[in-house]
Amino acid sequence: MRMKKGIAAILSIIMLVGLLAACSGKTENNAPSASPDGTAAPEASTKLDPVTLKIMIPGDRPRDFDAVVAEAEKRMAGTLNVKLDVVFVPWADLAQKTQVTLSSGENIDLIFDAPWLHITQQIAAGSYAPLDDLLQQYGPNILKNRPQAMWDANKFDGKIMGIPNGITFVQGRVYYVRKDIREKLGIAPIQTYDDLMKFAYAVKEKVPNMTPMIPAGQDVTKGLSEASFRHYWKDNTANITPSPALSESLVLYTKNNDGKVYNLFDEMEPMVWSWIENARKLYQDKIIHPDVLAIKDTGELAKQGKAAIIPNNDFGVKNDVQQALKSVDPNAEFEAVTLMNLDKGAVLTNALQYNFISVPAVSKNKERAIQFLDWANQKENYDLLAYGVEGKNWEAVGDDQYKFLNDGYTWFPFAWIWNPATDRQDAGQDDVTKQLNQWGADVNNFTLDKLAGFTFNNTAVVNEISQYTSIEAKYYTAMFNGVVEPNEYWAKFKAEAAPLAKKIQNELQNQIDTFLAAK
Repeated sequence: MRMKKGIAAILSIIMLVGLLAACSGKTENNAPSASPDGTAAPEASTKLDPVTLKIMIPGDRPRDFDAVVAEAEKRMAGTLNVKLDVVFVPWADLAQKTQVTLSSGENIDLIFDAPWLHITQQIAAGSYAPLDDLLQQYGPNILKNRPQAMWDANKFDGKIMGIPNGITFVQGRVYYVRKDIREKLGIAPIQTYDDLMKFAYAVKEKVPNMTPMIPAGQDVTKGLSEASFRHYWKDNTANITPSPALSESLVLYTKNNDGKVYNLFDEMEPMVWSWIENARKLYQDKIIHPDVLAIKDTGELAKQGKAAIIPNNDFGVKNDVQQALKSVDPNAEFEAVTLMNLDKGAVLTNALQYNFISVPAVSKNKERAIQFLDWANQKENYDLLAYGVEGKNWEAVGDDQYKFLNDGYTWFPFAWIWNPATDRQDAGQDDVTKQLNQWGADVNNFTLDKLAGFTFNNTAVVNEISQYTSIEAKYYTAMFNGVVEPNEYWAKFKAEAAPLAKKIQNELQNQIDTFLAAK
């Protein structure tokens, strides 16, 4: 008995010494763990070795970004000890630049990706590290800041391959419309697509030097092309939606929530064709900008006061756009017009988020990358990275709203840290926009898509997808913005791409059938 007690005492001493030794370390493996309430434990005693994280995200570098980074690094200096090397990639170059970066094996620690970009292709290629274990160990704030329904719907083959960045279960879709011009022309608030066209033609007739409409003409943003954008509106009663294989293209699509994949090359959908023909008419009537395919950023022209209508994702008008427009003309103002069906259950959702931040498999700092994002998911730090330096770039309005003070730090939290728990609403938004944001955040307002939780594994057709998307880039935005004669170009497009699309469709349908059979 004494022998057992003695051994137990020795073992206790050994364990205590080991524990004390572990607590005194300064390596990645001794990073702070989560406290019982799910927040990061105090880090004062665990200063880590210095690390520079290289992060690649879309957009233009804000003027005051360096000051924000300096403040963030100052806050992390005694604990995480992280420096930030953030690379901003222009939207027009995003697909190619991120593709080349990942395929070359360049050391990147965090990178933006999306279902509409190439996240499924990159996952299939092994470009990204699975994050489940890393999040459990280093990301308590990341996990708790997103509802379980969001996590469940945004896994890939059952794994977390990117952190979903979003605050709603459906992406807001609007047109930015020049309210001041609409009112000057005596046109009532826009309620329908026909109302929108009435305004566009009035602008053409009565407002010189103003382009009535500038849809997106770049392949990377083809979902914002004129004909494609139409599928979000209430007249799309069949719920025609891009397929999980080609997430922004209507060539392969689903409808009626029936679990089937349809192919425009097999049989043209009359409604889609009517959208394409309408876009052609708008282009020929000089409603759509004549150089739409050459414009890399429609938002910039909107800020310069050169566009009466542009399509945009997210409800409301972004503050930086509004402020920039007013700097050109103090009387100018955009309003956000949505034509979505807001009736309860009318809109399908698969709850898939529009933006992700992933950790490339080649990163040498995977743990620290997740620790940084967890730090950024704490309210005070989120406020800094989302809105800039308080008192200089923005001011708080209550606990859940903000007001930008200038255009030195533009809004882009969607690219790396966006979440519903710490996000603030723009206090300058009208009450309708705030209500729409609340509507989108409640999953009970939507009908759940049969394919919610399904992710397409494109390994079997990765080459076909690569070939197909290269061909599609030559035709899709040109046709869906009305720049070319649709019958002629559709025939050419079909001749080149139909066999590839069929292979992708068949593989996708097989996976969907397996998924539905297992439910």
